[in-house]
Order: sequence, then C-alpha cells, then structure tokens
Amino acid sequence: MVIEIKHKITGKVLLKVEANTLVEANLSETDLKWANLSFSDLNGADLNGADLREANLSGANLKGANLKYANLSGADLSETDLREANLIFVDLSDTDLNGADLREANLKWANLEGANLKLANLSEANLVEVNLKYANLSGADLSRTNLNWVDLSEADLNGADLSEANLKLADLRKAKGTFIFSWGAKLKVVEDKKWKH
Repeated sequence: MVIEIKHKITGKVLLKVEANTLVEANLSETDLKWANLSFSDLNGADLNGADLREANLSGANLKGANLKYANLSGADLSETDLREANLIFVDLSDTDLNGADLREANLKWANLEGANLKLANLSEANLVEVNLKYANLSGADLSRTNLNWVDLSEADLNGADLSEANLKLADLRKAKGTFIFSWGAKLKVVEDKKWKH
C-alpha cells in the first residue's frame, strides 16, 4: 500500500510512503512544508530534522514521536497529541498548539516564540531553556513542569496553572496575567514587575 502526503492547499503529492500506516514511520529529514497531515496517526514516527513549516497537523497523533531538530514554524498543531514526544531543539515559533496535549514531552532548547499554547496541557513536560517569549499560555496546564531557565518574557499567562512548576532562573519580565502558582496561590504579574497576591 502507498500512502500519499499532499500539499494542504494545492493537493500536490509531496511524498509517497510505501506502508500500511504512518505509525512508527521513518520520515526523518523529509521536506513536508505545507503538508496536510491533519488527524494522521504518526504514533512513534521518526520525524527527526523534518521540514514541516506551515504544515497542518491538527488533531494528529504524534504520541512518542521523534521530532528532534524538526522545523514546525507556523504549523497548525491544534488539538494534537504530543505526549512523551521528543521535541528537543524543535522550531515551533508562531505555531498553533491550541489545546494540544504535550504531557511529559521533552521540549528542551525548543523555540516557541509567539506560539499559541492556549489551553494546552504541558503537565510534567521538560521545558528547560525554552524560548516562550510572546507565547500565549492562557489557560495552559504547566503544573509540575520543568521551566528552569525558560524565557517567558512578555508571555500571556492568564489563567495558566503553574502549580509545583520549577521556575528556577525563569525570565518573567513583562509577562502578563493572573495565574496559579505553587500550592494554589494566585499571583498577578504587573507592569512595575512587582508581585501581588
């Protein structure tokens, strides 16, 4: 059986994969810019170094997938299952991750500048040294997440749950919103950089 991966607008075939399924498929280093992979089952797939800029992966299953060094800038990953995925050094800038499930994912050194993570679940994820500048994290679950050295400057944290998160050396300059922090205490980030309980 041959699976055709097509351009999300033109319908042009970008890649043909000889397989019955894309589960655990080897798609490393592939050029899948503008691909339509919405609702695809890519559980455990190897997308190491793949170019997925502007691709549609909404509703896809990428649980346990290897996306190390992949470029997903501007992609649609809304409602995508990325639990336990390897996202080290991934470019997710300006990506739509609205409602995505990133529980226990490894995003170390990833670039999520300007990404939409509204209502995303990042519980217990590794976000060490991640760039979340200008990101929308409103309503996101960041509980028990490792945010050591993360850049949250000018991010929207309104309604985000940061309970038991590790924020050691995190940059929260000009971050905005009222959010839940450590053992249920609510803190509000204000423009003069002071904390209000």
